[in-house]
Amino acid sequence: MEKELLLMLPGPVPVPERVRLAMARQAINHRSPEFGEVYADCVRCLKPAFGTENDLVILSGSGTAGMEAAVANLGRGRKIACLANGKFGERLYDISCRYGEATKLASDWGTPLPLEGLAASLEAGAEVVTMVHNETSAGILNPAHEVGKLCRKHDALFVMDGVTSIGGDVVEADRWGVDIAIVGSQKCLAAPAGLAAVSVSERARERFCDSPPYYLDLAAYLRTAKKEPMETPYTPAVPLFLALREAGLLIEEEGIEHWAIRHQRLAQAVRAAAAAWGLPLFPETDGLHRYSNTVTAIRMPGGTTDSDLRGLVKRLGVVIAGGQDHLKGKIFRIGHMGAVNAPEILAALGAVQAAMHRLGCPGADDGVAAAAAHLA
Repeated sequence: MEKELLLMLPGPVPVPERVRLAMARQAINHRSPEFGEVYADCVRCLKPAFGTENDLVILSGSGTAGMEAAVANLGRGRKIACLANGKFGERLYDISCRYGEATKLASDWGTPLPLEGLAASLEAGAEVVTMVHNETSAGILNPAHEVGKLCRKHDALFVMDGVTSIGGDVVEADRWGVDIAIVGSQKCLAAPAGLAAVSVSERARERFCDSPPYYLDLAAYLRTAKKEPMETPYTPAVPLFLALREAGLLIEEEGIEHWAIRHQRLAQAVRAAAAAWGLPLFPETDGLHRYSNTVTAIRMPGGTTDSDLRGLVKRLGVVIAGGQDHLKGKIFRIGHMGAVNAPEILAALGAVQAAMHRLGCPGADDGVAAAAAHLA
């Protein structure tokens, strides 16, 4: 019998049994009151995680579909300032280049964003700003509130990728002045991959561009979501909506504040383990930027390779992430998002510690105990 691996990645994450079972039913009509109720429940459960009273719609597509929908509906023909200190900030820039006049305001991956450069870009007429709130490629949380203040000062629209922060950290999209925020289903929400939820402010709706993409036309999603019963403009991935509703109900039952606090505790435990192993964390933090609550990026132990470390961890039944692009072989990343708790974290850390011990890494004996002290 093939063993089930424990996914401790920055998405996808382990899906609770209750969420999986929600999909194991006969198909339903997506133009029915039953589906409308499912959609409405998803929206109700998600709004507190976004920190929004704005309209919220759900696309059948990954988080990248949500990113493209935001840029395509706001950025066509406009000046777009794209903040980037990791892979997904750069992805927003790549998307923006297809729709508007995009400028990349970049810093090295995992280092503070160039906010002074953003201010200058806004002074020069940038109309839309994109930013990844939680950059999982580098394990850094970016200061959405500061970016939102700059956008409001210059009357620019603010697009925030919250794909790996919404549900896993405190997010206050309305208070921060976020015009479009995006989350992916397979991250902190602990649902299967394949859906993107998008909140849209009234300011954003008033400034939608002409000639939006057909499938990702946010105005069409907003219109059909106002119907009775709620609908999507095109055929949705109904089983994924059923799963997302169940995941949303789990968050609602725990309470979004407690859900986010649990992520924080797990992050602290993983960081304590890294410190006990003598391994530095990868990102550079300051008074505005801080370590991610949903993934920890750790520098690779000296004398080991990515394939050796992660390969041994996988043989022990746990999957962790490596570095992406130019960081491959330089860092490894442990995800702690979704419905996981102390048992999963300690299992993952135990597997990493055992692998390090097998590879002869110094200081590979105290990390699990250090983490357990934070979780007890």
